[in-house]
Amino acid sequence: MDKNTYDVKMPLDKIRNIGIIAHIDAGKTTTTERLLYFTGQVHKIGETHEGEATTDFMEQEQERGITIMSAAVTCFWEMADERYRINIIDTPGHVDFTAEVERSLRVLDGAVVIFDGRKGVEPQSETVWRQANKYHVPRICFMNKINLIGGSFDHSFQTIKDRLSNKAVAVTYPIGKEQDLCGYVDLVKMKAYKYEGDDTPDLIECPIPDDIKDKVDELRNILVEALAEQDDALMEKYFAGEELKEDELFQALRKGTLEEKIFPVLGGDSRTAMSKTLLDYITICLPSPLDVPPVVGVDPKTNKEIERKAEESEPFSALVFKIVNDPHVGNLSYFRIYSGKIDSGSYVLNSSKDIKERASRLILMHADDREEVGSLRVGDIGAIVGLKDSVTGDTLCDEKNPVLLEKIDFAEPVVSQAIEPATKSDEEKMSEALARFVKEDPTFRVSSNYETGQTIISGMGELHLDIIVDRMKREFNVAANVGKPQVAYKETIKANVEQVEGRYVKQSGGKGQYGHCWLKLEPNEKGKGFEFVNEIKGGSIPREYIPAIQKGVEDAMKSGVTAGYPVVDIKVTVYDGSYHDVDSSEAAFKIAGSMAFKEGMRMGDPILLEPIMKVDVDTPDEYMGDVTGSLSSKRGQIQGTESLGSGINRITAFVPLAELFGYTNELRSITSGRGSSTMEPAHYAEVPKGIAEEISGKTA
Repeated sequence: MDKNTYDVKMPLDKIRNIGIIAHIDAGKTTTTERLLYFTGQVHKIGETHEGEATTDFMEQEQERGITIMSAAVTCFWEMADERYRINIIDTPGHVDFTAEVERSLRVLDGAVVIFDGRKGVEPQSETVWRQANKYHVPRICFMNKINLIGGSFDHSFQTIKDRLSNKAVAVTYPIGKEQDLCGYVDLVKMKAYKYEGDDTPDLIECPIPDDIKDKVDELRNILVEALAEQDDALMEKYFAGEELKEDELFQALRKGTLEEKIFPVLGGDSRTAMSKTLLDYITICLPSPLDVPPVVGVDPKTNKEIERKAEESEPFSALVFKIVNDPHVGNLSYFRIYSGKIDSGSYVLNSSKDIKERASRLILMHADDREEVGSLRVGDIGAIVGLKDSVTGDTLCDEKNPVLLEKIDFAEPVVSQAIEPATKSDEEKMSEALARFVKEDPTFRVSSNYETGQTIISGMGELHLDIIVDRMKREFNVAANVGKPQVAYKETIKANVEQVEGRYVKQSGGKGQYGHCWLKLEPNEKGKGFEFVNEIKGGSIPREYIPAIQKGVEDAMKSGVTAGYPVVDIKVTVYDGSYHDVDSSEAAFKIAGSMAFKEGMRMGDPILLEPIMKVDVDTPDEYMGDVTGSLSSKRGQIQGTESLGSGINRITAFVPLAELFGYTNELRSITSGRGSSTMEPAHYAEVPKGIAEEISGKTA
């Protein structure tokens, strides 16, 4: 059997499910490519900038040199005569594709966080770190690109300690600086290694250079002390002045990393044999499926909590975390198995939708290459061909032992565009394409504007929508015209409305229509969404008509009274009304509910809300004044500035999204191409009155 094919007998403790996460352009895909090369999974190293990376297999990724969709690859690594299977997911760094990181972290056991060694912690590094904290993912850090001009392990390592976690400890230290980087010292083994040879050098042991001995000793002492704290027996030995053995230190390092009490940091150039060391530390420090707590779900019928252990003997349970339409095999559903096993051709229960689905084929993914397998088991990350209705976040399980796992939460879209097919004949194809993208991408939405008849697409940013339109052209051959990006405004109320009446009465000969209700409207706390309360006493409205009133309110909420935007964060209570024995119907009460809500909105001091973005701008000192002036002119609130060293400063501000379209080009112009910015959604805030009136006038 080929050493790189699926081995069903591989022990669970020899499996690692890891993600590669980072800020854009830190070298995630390049690192993944080297890991695949050194494990023998690929025989030629593909370069990201040449569009040849294994995991960047979409045309847009190859052209733009960025990762758009997370890709799954499986590789094998041998260390100390033990063979490990490493399932790697390479994720995007751009904030527009943050959903890819979110869904990947939900199903991974560990992560490698890559940093640009010239810049250290960058804005998106903080975002992915927070996402990893949310899912309690143990991680190791790799300081990449310290071989480039301006690369500094010491400076970048300090930014991790200052801004992410003071639990970060160095486990390697580089030999040589910038272009003279030529090796590293392993601080656990206290041995030095040099790279020698061409593009694929081996590691050759060498003496620790004199000029870094003091620094190495200092970092070694910090590391040993941190490791001794992980175990009482080690702590006693340490205080007794006894030498701690190498295997004891490695065990403590693993324990501390798994418990998120330690974040090991390595540094170097991932294009060298340093990636072999990174593979070693992935196997040493990051968890196997056995090291992760049992997954917890609920019984879909009783809502009682259920635990599923990472064992093959347990009933099958898995989570779908990604849907891709593959041109060769059709619908591919990526999934992570938490317990039990699944055979190809078998039926599974989708407990999220309470439907049976057939797993016609099972596949292990090697980026866009695939290996068909007869079965997959606990700890595996694979793909199923044949699921028709399952989407991201759905639970698959054994139909005799149902369980419902926690769904994945995604951010709401903040940018919209009108879109129409270039020709009438493309209309059907465009609908088909958009429906597929909605199924694939939980942060992409499609809606219709009933007044204008336009189709509206919404996403996480301009780049996100740009990629969607581009994919539609390439994959479906549909040319589309798009309007200018629009902000996804929302509406809400500021004042309580104690009573508002909705009365719908229609007599037209024969059976009439009668619906009548009294509502109370209150602003809900920020982010709480819509709440509907039934306080009908004494049967003034029969129980069967209450859902119709709620439906009427929900329909009315789709377009508010200020400028026609969706209404959020509102509590509606139905407390009184009346009905007619013959003429009342669900349709009549639905209209009455809708009328009352619209009238109540007008009475409740309605306001417009806009998305506010957190913007980080890195700029040379000499442009600081111009950049802060530009941000202030965009209604930006400067939150602070910090020096990043080498004459570069970072400005952090909250700026309304409406003011930021085209900002990247403006910043380039202000800073002569030397400034860079990142932005991510922060919160919604009230639009100033004058601007709200302008927006209302445009949409009226």
